[in-house]
Amino acid sequence: MKIELTKVGKRYGREWIIRQIDFTFQPGGRYAITGPNGVGKSTLLRMLSGHLTPSRGQIAFSLNQQPLRVDEVYRQLSYAAPYIELIEEFTLPEAVRFHQRFKPFLDGMDAAVLLDVLALPKARHTLIRDFSSGMKQRLKLALALLSDTALVLLDEPTTNLDAQGAEWYLGLVEQYTRHRVLIVASNVPSDYQFCNQHLSILDYK
Repeated sequence: MKIELTKVGKRYGREWIIRQIDFTFQPGGRYAITGPNGVGKSTLLRMLSGHLTPSRGQIAFSLNQQPLRVDEVYRQLSYAAPYIELIEEFTLPEAVRFHQRFKPFLDGMDAAVLLDVLALPKARHTLIRDFSSGMKQRLKLALALLSDTALVLLDEPTTNLDAQGAEWYLGLVEQYTRHRVLIVASNVPSDYQFCNQHLSILDYK
């Protein structure tokens, strides 16, 4: 997927959160959106997902060199963020199977393999609401990274993960995100150490 931003800005009321972004996300690229908390990283991710409309400027999406309407972007998108909730009444296998009904997994991946990748064997019959915050974050990341989508958006991906969980996340990124657009919003350098292009929100205030 290719995403082209032209003079993109976003404001709430009279306050401009982001101004005049000209930037292109190329197919297969790994990008970091950086800046302190509260400067607009999550706002930009929401605009890149098609769920939030710019106040000014345009965002153009294309896939395989064909234009993609903004209302079609969600089909090509997987997204993990602290503010995206899981359905807490499901058990772990139920949550995985439910997700798969809407977003197929990558080739060679099925619900059983994903459960193995999660490495949470003692949680398989536990309701999501009884998961620790770190277990929930692992599930969010696995569902996003292992879905068969052209675009992966990750907001503060190591939130609530311990050191072992952070290493597990980096391993998933290395193994499963090649040839996809990967965009990570964070102010923690280890979250995006694999990214070869950076976009600082402070440059667009």
